Order: sequence, then structure tokens, then C-alpha cells
Amino acid sequence: MIDPFGREITYLRVSVTDRCDFRCVYCMSEDMTFLPKAELLTLEELDRLCGAFVGLGVRKLRLTGGEPLVRRNVMWLVRSLGERLGGGALDELTLTTNGSQLRRFAGELYECGVRRVNVSLDTLDAEKFLAITRWGKFEKVMDGIAAAKEAGLRVKINTVALKGVNEDEFDDLIRWCGDEGFDLTFIETMPMGDIDGDRTEQYLPLSMVRARLMERWTFTDIDYKTGGPARYVEVGETGGRLGFITPLTHNFCESCNRVRITCTGMLYMCLGQNDSADLRAPLRASESDERLIEAIDEAIGRKPKGHDFVIDRRHNRPSVARHMSVTGG
Repeated sequence: MIDPFGREITYLRVSVTDRCDFRCVYCMSEDMTFLPKAELLTLEELDRLCGAFVGLGVRKLRLTGGEPLVRRNVMWLVRSLGERLGGGALDELTLTTNGSQLRRFAGELYECGVRRVNVSLDTLDAEKFLAITRWGKFEKVMDGIAAAKEAGLRVKINTVALKGVNEDEFDDLIRWCGDEGFDLTFIETMPMGDIDGDRTEQYLPLSMVRARLMERWTFTDIDYKTGGPARYVEVGETGGRLGFITPLTHNFCESCNRVRITCTGMLYMCLGQNDSADLRAPLRASESDERLIEAIDEAIGRKPKGHDFVIDRRHNRPSVARHMSVTGG
């Protein structure tokens, strides 16, 4: 699959549910209304959809949510997708999670072929963790991260940089990840969905964060890539890798190789644009994948050059109305 700007699409992120057992302040409202279960694709449909993309050249699949591990019987899908590994069709199957269910599923994830997980963790302070996630249990997440490490999964910690909330912890996070052997990525808050708050109060430019960190840490730019938008450095004092995802201060669209599918079968060619394609209709219209593949090809032909992320300071509204949990984190 080649988009209009010559970029090969090899990475598919799949949201298996919009539901989550947390209510993170930068992601969703505390009083969320989730999609009716009847609107969601079945696990079998998600499996078939992923298979079509793999047949078209996707080499990496990432399961996301909401929180993917809260979906009932989701490990059936993980196991089925994992069977495509090793045969030359699929290079990697990964997962983004809040860590709450990792103690339960880490071993099985490894058995299914998952070798790497991203865990969203914005603080090492239990009280602050509860304030950010509203519903999360810090000890349970830390236990889940330990379980992932014990199971042989490589762990990358994703930390959203929040002004006045966790910016005093970045040194501790770098040090902890270095000690544990985890990669760490800092992410700018993304202006998506109504969150019951003012995004201008949350936004912390990572250019500023990096400059401050370089007063205490030695960073060396490296070519390491995971298929996503992060740009990595090696931290001299720990030997660990530190990534920066900067949708606002530095547009990373020129090398975009990915598209996203929601749990309802909507294909978004860009996280920061509203243009989409309904794949549920052609998926259910026929047992053949012919119409589905035609719809995918047509949509890839509309993939934009870049996103429209911006924080609207005048009207205090997100640049994209849908929640991150709907599109897939």
C-alpha cells in the first residue's frame, strides 16, 4: 500500500475496544458514554480485517484501546494474529496497555508471540497516579509491569508530559527505566476529545523538556525506530533509550507509515484528521474480501500529508472532536 506521497503503509494500529478501566484526565471525561457493544466488530471480524491488511503489506500490528485487555476473550484474537508471525507475513505483534491487566495476561501474551508491550505510566507517585487516572490502582500497574518483565516481554514506558503535574518526575522516570532496562518515551498531550478541562493548562512542549533534561543528562541521537513516530536518543548515564513524540512542536508526518482502525471498523488514515472510511460495511457485505480490499485501497489513496493538531487557545476546544480511546491510543 502506497499513499499519495509515496509512503509505504506497513503499520496498522487496531483498537479492539473504546472501553477502559481508567479515566485519565488528558484522554477522556470521567463520566464517559461508551459505544453500544452491538456496534463493535466481533473478534472474528477484527481478525479477518487484520488479515486483509497483512495481505496488503502490513508488517506490524499493534492492539490498542481504550484498554485492550479489558475486552472479553481478547486473547483469542491475540493468539489468532500471533499465528501469522514467523511465516514471513507479519514481523511483529505488539500491544499498548495501561498495565492493569498485565499480571493476568503477560505470560499468555508471550506465548502468543508478543515480544514487546507499551505501558502508559505518567508518574511514579501513587497519589498522583490516582489523580491522573481517576480510577487506577498504582500498585496493580507496577505489579503488572513486573509480570511483563518476568514473562520476557520488553517494556516501553509511555509518559504524557503534563505541565504542573509530572514535569518534576522526568529525572526519576529516566533513572527508574534505566535501572529496570525499560525504554521510555515522553509524549506531548494531544488535543483530542472533550476532557472536562482546559488543554492549554496541560500542554508542555517537549522541546523545552528536552532542553532542561540535557542540563543533567547526556543525550546522543540514534537511528533506533520501532515503526512509530518517536525520535530516540541514548542516555549516556543509564545506557537506556529515551524517545520523544512531538505532534505539536515538531510535525512527524513526513515518514508516517501507519493507519488506524477503530473497534467499529472505521479506518482513519491520520490520527489528527477526521477523514475516515467505513470498513465494517464491506466486511459484512460479503464473505469475499474483494470489496473490503477495494475500500482499503481507496482510503489509502486519500491519506493526507500531515495532521491538523493544534490547541485552540481562543475557544478552548480540541482540534479533533473524537476521543483518543475511540481511535485507539
